[in-house]
Amino acid sequence: MKTTPQNAGERMRTIMANLGRVIQGKEDRIELLVLGLTAGGHILIQDIPGVGKTTLARALAKTVNGRFSRIQFTPDLLPTDITGINVYQLATAEFTFKSGPIFANILLADEINRASARTQSALLEAMSEEHVTIDGKRHPLPQPFIVLATQNPIEYHGTYPLPEAQLDRFMLMIDLGYPSAEVERALAVNRTSQDPVDAIETIISLEELIELRAIVDAVKVEPSVSAYLLSIVTATREHPQLRLGVSTRGTLLYARICRARALLAGRDYVIPEDVKDLAVPVLSHRILLDAKAQYGGIATAKLIADIISQAKVPR
Repeated sequence: MKTTPQNAGERMRTIMANLGRVIQGKEDRIELLVLGLTAGGHILIQDIPGVGKTTLARALAKTVNGRFSRIQFTPDLLPTDITGINVYQLATAEFTFKSGPIFANILLADEINRASARTQSALLEAMSEEHVTIDGKRHPLPQPFIVLATQNPIEYHGTYPLPEAQLDRFMLMIDLGYPSAEVERALAVNRTSQDPVDAIETIISLEELIELRAIVDAVKVEPSVSAYLLSIVTATREHPQLRLGVSTRGTLLYARICRARALLAGRDYVIPEDVKDLAVPVLSHRILLDAKAQYGGIATAKLIADIISQAKVPR
């Protein structure tokens, strides 16, 4: 089925319904995941162990009919375990490149913060430029290329915090949280040993996903809405309680996912509500509190909400 501007929103809702068969009661988080997918961004899913992060990432990978690869990050993982390595062939007396698991359309980086900073950095070039460089030679990655990463909060044993440069490459960060008591009760009664991802169907092909992203590019952002978005970004750079504001990359990704949300709503233009509603998941992992605010227990989500409340909304 060809994806067009007229049916793009419907296609996105079909993907959401498919994922809802695995993760129940989290429609808002699933919507964010689908927005990130269609906007062409990498996605970080953060929460405590056992709330379905990996299951949701696997379900999304199965929804897209592409090459899937999973890396379980551990402290002893090396960068070449991700990117690949040149291997010397005795028969030809030459080096040949043996590609690593990063050469996939959907890469699940499971528990990414359990690997060292050196290993985490192996993803930086790939996430930004969609290729890897081995011994001076550039190797392009399959298209489209999407990183779905999961991480446990850094206060758990055996984890390493992600550096700011890597966090900035994720379009948005999602936390799942516990399901409601009603949903968890139903899971306890109905869930068996069968893997719920087995029930997931492939909904969209790689070609259709590329078409959908091209349609996202065509969604308009009026100058007044663009100015509103930029005023929020600028406020994070000037806020007295922040020592690091949103980067230019963050601004571009923010505008792009707002376009995807407009498309989901059946519009070909962005409205201020798109900008407002996506601020926390897109911006919260890009800002750093100063020491006083951090030890004072101020939450980044609350700070972003305060910034939005003070921004002048265009008519």
